Amino acid sequence: MMGLLQRVSEAGVTVGGEEIASIGRGLLVLVGVERGDTEAQADRLLERLLGYRIFPDADDKMNCSLQEIGGGLLLVPQFTLAADTRKGMRPSFGSCAEPAWGLHLFDYLLQRAWEQHGERGAVQSGRFGADMQVRLINAGPVTFHLHVPPP
Repeated sequence: MMGLLQRVSEAGVTVGGEEIASIGRGLLVLVGVERGDTEAQADRLLERLLGYRIFPDADDKMNCSLQEIGGGLLLVPQFTLAADTRKGMRPSFGSCAEPAWGLHLFDYLLQRAWEQHGERGAVQSGRFGADMQVRLINAGPVTFHLHVPPP
């Protein structure tokens, strides 16, 4: 399971002209699910997302986590993130999880995020399988790719 996380001052998701999710300061995370991923990978990815120290402290050093600042978390499913791009001029999607399993793991990740971070900050999400328009203001810019490989 993987997450492309971006530190944002604000972000949102629109589907069919309607804004379905938005956050202020926090993380926008594009989430990819690979074949072989389990709930254990989702748990580890969430642990890293909530604890990853990429927000500035009083000395302007990246030393604070999302949990410490009480920031928003916007999770956006993006199956293309798990594509194999190692060769050729067209991505291969054979490494991506089957849609039903991808939806299950994304929903699991979202539910766990609500349980662990819902009271401290806004937890929002995009819509699995939808044609989404994602907007963000990347603060920094700061972007990291976190990967929790399948067993």
